[in-house]
Amino acid sequence: MQEKAIKQILILGGGTAGWMTAAALANALQKNCQITLIESEQIGTVGVGEATIPPIRTFNQSLGINEAEFVKATQGTFKLGIEFINWGKQQHCYFHPFGSYGRAFDTVNLHHYWLDAFKQGKASRLDDYCMAWAAAKNNKFAPPINDARNVLSTYEYAYHFDAGLYAQFLRQYAQQRGVKRIEGKVESVKQNPANEHIQAVTLTNGQSYNAELFIDCSGFRGILIEQTLKTGYQNWQHWLPCDSAWAVPSESAELTPYTKSTAHTAGWQWRIPLQHRTGNGHVFCSQYMAEQQAQDILMDNLPGQTLAEPRLLKFTTGRRNLFWNKNVIAIGLSSGFLEPLESTSIHLIQAGIAKLLALFPDKDFAQPVIDEYNRIAIAEIENIRDFLILHYKLTERDDSELWRYCKNMQIPQSLQYKIDHFKNYGRIIKGEMDLFAHASWLAVHIGQGNLPQQTDPLMQYRQVNHVEWLEKLKLAMDSAAAKLPSQQSFIDRNCRANY
Repeated sequence: MQEKAIKQILILGGGTAGWMTAAALANALQKNCQITLIESEQIGTVGVGEATIPPIRTFNQSLGINEAEFVKATQGTFKLGIEFINWGKQQHCYFHPFGSYGRAFDTVNLHHYWLDAFKQGKASRLDDYCMAWAAAKNNKFAPPINDARNVLSTYEYAYHFDAGLYAQFLRQYAQQRGVKRIEGKVESVKQNPANEHIQAVTLTNGQSYNAELFIDCSGFRGILIEQTLKTGYQNWQHWLPCDSAWAVPSESAELTPYTKSTAHTAGWQWRIPLQHRTGNGHVFCSQYMAEQQAQDILMDNLPGQTLAEPRLLKFTTGRRNLFWNKNVIAIGLSSGFLEPLESTSIHLIQAGIAKLLALFPDKDFAQPVIDEYNRIAIAEIENIRDFLILHYKLTERDDSELWRYCKNMQIPQSLQYKIDHFKNYGRIIKGEMDLFAHASWLAVHIGQGNLPQQTDPLMQYRQVNHVEWLEKLKLAMDSAAAKLPSQQSFIDRNCRANY
C-alpha cells in the first residue's frame, strides 16, 4: 500500500483557493508527502469573495485557527445574513438569515402558523420572527449560546473579511507546516503520452516541477483542467445572465453585521463592511447595460469615499464538465463560477477541499473515486445555481429588460418543481447535496412574494394559539437583541485589528 501512496502534490495558483487547499492538505497530510504551491505575484487574484456563509467556521476550526486571531488578521467583521433590497419588487426588502425562523414549538412548521396569522392581519413580516434579523437590524452581534430553550441559540454566523489577507494568513499557516512556495509563471505542461496524466509543469525560468497529484487553482484560466486537458465548460448565462462586475473599496462605514444586496436596473450591488474599509461591487449584464453606465451606478451609490480605482471583472457563469479529470482536480474559479449573490465562492473552495480529503486517491487514480467526486461536486454546484436562479425568477419587477427576461425565462425543471410545490402547499422541497437549508429557501420564497396558497392541513388538528405564540416570540427576540452589544463594541473588545 505504501508504494501506491501519493508523495508529491503540486498546487498551481495561490490566492484564496490555493492557500486554503495548501493549508488543509498540510494539516491532513502530516508526513511522507511534499506539497508545493506555485504562484506569481504578477498575476492578480479576483479577490471579491469577502463575504462567507457559516461553514467557513468549520473549516477554520478544523485547522485549529483561533477565531479572534483570524478576524484581526483579515480585518474581519461578523455576518448574520444578507439583506436583499429591490429584488422582489422596488422599494421592498427582506432578510436571508443564518439560522432559523423562531424556535420549533409544534409539529407544524412555524411559517404555516405565520402565514395564517399574516393573512388575518395579526402578524408582521416574516423577518420579524427571526433572531438573526432582530440583532442585525440594530447592528448587534454576539455569538449564539448553546441553550436550545433560548432564542439566542437560534441563529448562526459567518464573516466578512479581506480575501487577500486571508490568503496571506493561510500562506503563513501552510508554510509553517512544510508547504513549499515557488514564485513563477507556467510556460509549459508535460503529459504522460500513455494516459495523458500531467507529469510536470515548467516555468518561464526553465525550472520544472514534477508531481503525482495536481490541484488547479489557476482561476478562470484553468491552465491544467482546461488549457491542457480540454475538459470543457457548461455555460449557464441563459439562467444567470450577469457577466460583468465593477468592484471598488470605499472608506469604512457603519459595521452592519450583514451583507447588503441591492438590485438595480440590470444587475445588483453588494456592500460588505470590513474593519478598515467597505467592499462594494456592481454585478451587471453587459447585454442590457453599458460598462460606463454600470460604473456610474456603483459610484453614485457608495457609502463613502473610494480608496482605489474601480476594477472591471468579466466572467461566464457555469462549471467545468468535470471537476476532477485524470490526475487534476480544479478548485476555486478554475472549476466554475457563480456570481457572489449568496456568498458561495469561498464555500465552493471549502467543499472541493472536503471532497478531496474524503476521497483522497492513491497513484492508481481509480475511476470510481473520480466519478464519485464529480457526482457530488456537480450536484452541489447545480443546487446552488438553482438557488441563485430563484432570486431572479421570483421577481415581480418589469421595469427593465433584464428583469422582464428573468421573470419569463425557462428554468431547470427541478427548480420549477420546488417553486410550484411551495406555491401550492407551502412545503420546502430539498434536493440531494443541497447547501441551503429550510430557512434559506423560505426567506427567498416569502421575501419575493411566492406566498403559499394554503397552509399545512395538520394545522386544523392542532391546539395551538399561534397568534399569541408569534407575538411572544417577537417580543422575546426584540428583548434579547436589545441586550446584545453592538458589532462595533464586540469587535473592539475581542478582535479589533491593528491598522
